[in-house]
Amino acid sequence: MSAILKAENISKQYRLGKVGTGTLGDDIKRWWYGLRGKEDPFLKVGGVNDRKAKATEDYIWALRDINFEVKQGEVLGIIGKNGAGKSTLLKLLSRVTAPTTGSIKAKGRIASLLEIGTGFHPELTGRENIFMNGAVLGMTKTEIKAKLDEIIAFSGCEMYIDTPVKRYSSGMTVRLGFAVAAHLEPEILVVDEVLAVGDAEFQKKAIGKMQDLSTGEGRTVLFVSHNMASIKTLCQRGLVLDKGMIDFSGEAIESVDHYLLNTKAIPKRENTISEDHRRQKTSKEFQIVKVRSLNENLQQDIPIIFHILIKKNSSLAVPISITGTIVNQSGFGIGSFFSDSIVVNNEEQWVDLKIPNHNLSPGEYYLNFSVANGSLKESNFIIFDQAFESIGFDVLQEKNSGIFIRWNKGWGDIHFDSKLGKYEI
Repeated sequence: MSAILKAENISKQYRLGKVGTGTLGDDIKRWWYGLRGKEDPFLKVGGVNDRKAKATEDYIWALRDINFEVKQGEVLGIIGKNGAGKSTLLKLLSRVTAPTTGSIKAKGRIASLLEIGTGFHPELTGRENIFMNGAVLGMTKTEIKAKLDEIIAFSGCEMYIDTPVKRYSSGMTVRLGFAVAAHLEPEILVVDEVLAVGDAEFQKKAIGKMQDLSTGEGRTVLFVSHNMASIKTLCQRGLVLDKGMIDFSGEAIESVDHYLLNTKAIPKRENTISEDHRRQKTSKEFQIVKVRSLNENLQQDIPIIFHILIKKNSSLAVPISITGTIVNQSGFGIGSFFSDSIVVNNEEQWVDLKIPNHNLSPGEYYLNFSVANGSLKESNFIIFDQAFESIGFDVLQEKNSGIFIRWNKGWGDIHFDSKLGKYEI
């Protein structure tokens, strides 16, 4: 299947601070060069798009040398940290702004939902904005009328459809905007993070609609989101941006795993617990100082063993217990384990924890640990310390187990053993 959208060596440069070259003559010169299709004479080597760094250049490359193509009916997820260039890329693809260098080739109409209220006039009613947006997308009045009832019903804004949009909440505005963009039959639908504003019911409905557009109607969707579960569910391929450049391109699940692994920078083997791991205020009578793992890479039949260094900061003579929570790359806690009661007599003491039969599917995991006195059922239960993302480990694919080759492709994080047999019901 041929590409419906193709980006070739596109880059976008912005000037930090003042807009323009500084003089009217230079601005006219820049306009004249652009009119003749020549390169901007004032185009300079710009700095890297790193929002954390101090600006040392007058110009910045928001995007640099982006190359990719999208086939008809494909859903491409674009992910990355804030400031990585995702929204800039969508603005270029939607022709809101032009690339500094490179070219974008698209076949068919592009409908965009880049931010709340995109293309809406606040003084017009919801109904009037539907007609205006449709006209911008190249639809005739007859075509819009044929879809009008469907758009209004999908948006869930029937009561307010003849009310000026300026009186809509942000959620209602997004509902109506998405309904218009999705129902006016664009060949390419571009959706930025705006769906996060909608409620859970609308997000589910919107994702279902995008799936219908791609699989049922063969339309192409470009989807930017920080919800990794939505990216895995909806998209076939993923594009990871970092500092304005493509960091990874591949299957959606592989792209999400690559992004999460590099974002979290999960420590391996041994890790000293810093204040970055402590996100909640606790009493600190006992503290987790260091965590070690005896096995960084393991399979289902190999136990997981951790050594935890506990520091005693007071004269309390109470037994403590350690709780560990295993968390997957998507940030979901998938299980916990608990130690027996321990009495810490020394200022610092190593405690061992062993999980003999974890039964985890292949993938990347990390652990949160907490130290407390007694159990949750006790009235005097106190959490002394918590260490989030304290250490990580890999579970590898077992050899010769081809039947479970897709464990880490969306089949879940825990493998349950089962046996065939005859059972009475």
